[in-house]
Order: sequence, then structure tokens, then C-alpha cells
Amino acid sequence: MGFEELVRTASETAFEGWDFDVLGDRVTYDGDLPWRYEELVGRRLPGAASLLDLGTGGGEALASLAPLPPHTVATEGYPPNVPVARRRLEPLGVTVVESAATGPLPFPDGSFDLIVDRHESYRPDEIRRLLAPGGVFVTQQVDGRDLDEINAALGAPPHAAAGWRLTTAAAALADAGLDVSWQCEAGFATTFHDVGALVLFLRVVPWQVPGFAAAAYADRLRAVHEDMECGRPLRATARRFALTAGRR
Repeated sequence: MGFEELVRTASETAFEGWDFDVLGDRVTYDGDLPWRYEELVGRRLPGAASLLDLGTGGGEALASLAPLPPHTVATEGYPPNVPVARRRLEPLGVTVVESAATGPLPFPDGSFDLIVDRHESYRPDEIRRLLAPGGVFVTQQVDGRDLDEINAALGAPPHAAAGWRLTTAAAALADAGLDVSWQCEAGFATTFHDVGALVLFLRVVPWQVPGFAAAAYADRLRAVHEDMECGRPLRATARRFALTAGRR
């Protein structure tokens, strides 16, 4: 498949929820994180009567953790994902609320024993407000330097949240009155094997290159494509951090 067809197909491919399986082996990963988000959350589920999942996407990660606490709520701020999440989660007894995690959330103080967040932005003051005494917040976040080799290859500005780091997140939670009990950061190699996969990825993750449009980056994308055709795929480093914090 040539450059124009790869880019056109990537620009037209439908994407639903938060399931990257559509990329198949066109994007590969080398290395593992020293933690598993599912385990960080799963070990705390048996002791929780209430759970809030921030930014559930299409509900894929939350559904994989069933059975869930009796009172489980998920938020999602991207409107196309909301019906997807409801179809997946409501049969499990989960209430899905359309709400962005960056604003005040429509729940009373102290509503949840456990708040979990995989790659969603959040407000530390809201986390503390919503946690019940003794409650725990578990999050895995994307470091602001994530995949910055993509930006360099395209001559694009740095990631919009380039200053978002583990130290920043931990300090903000502590300032909000929470006790950070565990924290870790790590990275792994991510390889894009064709330019179509790169274009589709940048459509799905628009914050990587803000305002991305294939036409605007056509010359750079073609150069990346030519490198790939010569056996030089685009390699980048995915950077993640995770932490847990509790309310006294």
C-alpha cells in the first residue's frame, strides 16, 4: 500500500471506545512496566463498597475487573465514548456519567472508598473531596514526555503537557491533603511500522500533536514513510508513572 492510500485509510478508519487492537501488529511494544494497573486496582476491590472510575473510555479496563463493588460509577468526558461505555458497563451494574474529570464532579463529599484513573486528567482537590475517610486513589498516568520522538520526527511542538511528571503529580496530591503511599515510573519502546498506523494513532490521541492533520504534516509524514519502506520504522519511548494515595 502506498503513502497516499495508507494516509487516506487511516484518516477514514472508525475508532470506538479506547481499544487499540485496531492497530494490530502495525504498532509493537517492547518491554513491560514494573507494575500492572489491573493488579493495583484489583487487590483493593474486595475491601471497597464504592468505586469511581475516572475517564472510563469505552469501559474496557473497568469491565475487565468485574465483579465490581455494589456502588460503582464511571465518568467519561468524550461524548462518542459514553454510549459505548454504557453498553458495556450498565449490564455489570455500573452507572456511567458524562462528565469531564477536570471540572467539579456531580457526587457528594466522601462518596467513594476507591477512586481509580487510567490515563485521565484529574483535580487533586476533587479526589480528596470525593474519597471517604480511609479511601484510596489509584492512578496510572502518561508522562508529559511520552513518545516525544514522534513530535521530533514531524517537527511538531512538544507534547502540550510536557511538564506532567511523577514528581509533579505526587506533590500536587500531597498539597491537597492526601498521603502518597507508593509511586513508580518507567518506560518501554513503541515501534510504528507503517505511516498509516501513525496517522490513526495521532487521530485517536490528539493531544500528542495538538491540531494534527495529515495534510499539514504531509512532507514530514512522507519522509517517515520512506524511512519505514527502507526498514527504518519509527521508534519512540512510551513513558508512564503510577501512584497510590490515601485519605486519612
